[in-house]
This record gives sequence, C-alpha cells and structure tokens, in this order.
Amino acid sequence: MYVYLPDYYNGLPDLVEKITGQPGFVESHLPRHRVHVGNFFIPKFEISYEMEASDILKKLGLVLPFEEGLTDMANQELRVSQIFHKSFIEINEKGTESAAATGAIMMSFCGAGPIEPPPVVDFVADHPFLFLIREDINGSVLFMGTVVNPVTCLSLAKPLAAV
Repeated sequence: MYVYLPDYYNGLPDLVEKITGQPGFVESHLPRHRVHVGNFFIPKFEISYEMEASDILKKLGLVLPFEEGLTDMANQELRVSQIFHKSFIEINEKGTESAAATGAIMMSFCGAGPIEPPPVVDFVADHPFLFLIREDINGSVLFMGTVVNPVTCLSLAKPLAAV
C-alpha cells in the first residue's frame, strides 16, 4: 500500500488530477530507496464501493456473456444477467502493522570516510491523503481511494514503531 500525503492541506484535488491525468505519475513517485521513519501515523479507516457493471461492460463492447447460448455446460439456455462489483478495504492496527514503513541505515565508505545516515522522517497523515494498492510487477493499480478527514481518526491512533 502506498500513501500519498500532499504537501499542502488542500492539495488533494491537485494530487488526484495528476494521478489520474498524467500517465506514469504513480511510477515516477514511488520510493526509490528506504527512508528511516520515526513516528508513523495513519488513521484507522474502512472504505467500500459497489456497483452493477453490466451496462458499462456492454458499452465497452463486452456483449457475448449477456447473450443466450453462453455455454454448453447445461441443458438450458444460460446468459449473464448482471455483474456486480464490490471493493472493500479496512486499515487498522493489524493492517497498518503489516504495511508499516521499514527503516534501514545504509553506510557508504570511500576515501573521504563514512557518509552520515539520512535524517529520520516522521510521517503523519493529519490532512487529506490518497492511498493506493498496486501490483508492483506490472504496475496495475488495484484499489485507490482518498481519506478527506483523517484528523478525527488520528486522535484515537497510536504510533507504530518502524520495523
């Protein structure tokens, strides 16, 4: 899971526009290296979405499943009458723990001596943010949503230690 926290409190609409309107935006804004995370706060939340998808699929040209004679597996005429889609995600202590940021300190040695470790970064989602779940091998976004009022949830949250 990736959490995109805009730099500005009211920056969520601009972020959504960039993600949906600029091909490659998500890919170019993925972390390229590990970051040492101090405090990590995201609120508990759950989001669900459901829809009847038959009309959309027909408009996209997928009509064969909706016509009679779909299969020879039964002695009667079969066809798909409706297709429903439902998505659900819940983020809580257990889910957040499994997606907690990991920290690593990398040292590079050369003639000038060791390089200082990167600073510790706190991640506090205290204003509207976007999250997405992405299949990283082919880059498909499987689920995307926004949390527009995380402050009320954060008052109940406890910090998670970086692993």
